[in-house]
Amino acid sequence: MENLLRLYRLPYDERFPVVCFDERPCFLIGEVIKGFDLKPEQVRKQHYEYAKNGSCNLLLAVEPLTGKRVAMVTDQRRKIEYAEFMQQLVPHFPKAEKIRLIQDNLNTHNSSSFYENYDAQTAYELTQKFEFHYTPLKGSWLNAVEMDFSAIARTALKKRIPTKEQLEKQVFACVKERTQKGIKINWQFDITAARSKMNRHYVKLNADNEKYKM
Repeated sequence: MENLLRLYRLPYDERFPVVCFDERPCFLIGEVIKGFDLKPEQVRKQHYEYAKNGSCNLLLAVEPLTGKRVAMVTDQRRKIEYAEFMQQLVPHFPKAEKIRLIQDNLNTHNSSSFYENYDAQTAYELTQKFEFHYTPLKGSWLNAVEMDFSAIARTALKKRIPTKEQLEKQVFACVKERTQKGIKINWQFDITAARSKMNRHYVKLNADNEKYKM
């Protein structure tokens, strides 16, 4: 946790950008009964029945300090999708020596995904572009990309979407809008606050940590 909080407090450096990444499933929901044609000022209604049209996977990366965002929608959630996304992410940071990537510990989120899907040299070069930083167990709240997932869910995903194509259209429009508006993430929670507010957890490790309690 403290490692991630340290990263969020670093000044912007285009050579070592801090990028938050995660992925989430999106369920495709269709209508069973077609609604009535609406008249002016009528409220749209939908029947409680719905059709399950499967699911797809949304991969999203956000650079908190610049508001840069990159998204991809895939049919599945495997190592190949992760590797392809990371390969497409690199060109968005042309001056980066290392992309400091904040992500969770899912078994696909490591360089083995590169080596299992690309030849050794390509995998090696791609691995050298990243510096992996992992959120602790049950610490998804430490990943700033979750704020964007929440915004996308409230806007692009709040209605029934029956196909992957329609979902892509909605998601990409939302991501493009937030990027163009330059919506940044100003992370406020720092190490000092963590040691104070979560002091009981620190004390469990070492009683001397009680001095950080405020």
